[in-house]
Amino acid sequence: MGIVKISDELHDEIRKASTVMARSINSQAEYWIKIGMLAELNPQLSYSDLCKKLLRNQVLTLEELTRD
Repeated sequence: MGIVKISDELHDEIRKASTVMARSINSQAEYWIKIGMLAELNPQLSYSDLCKKLLRNQVLTLEELTRD
């Protein structure tokens, strides 16, 4: 884990979004980073498709954790 320096303005935007989305500030920042990274790697996908991709990845992770 590391520290990422961001502008005060971006931090304020993350704080506002985290309140609306009922996430911690760190979770909101991590979500935006993941979405941004996926968007750069998959420019042809819509936001909805990117969210589905994140959900599929999470399901796979959960299945791996619950395997016997």
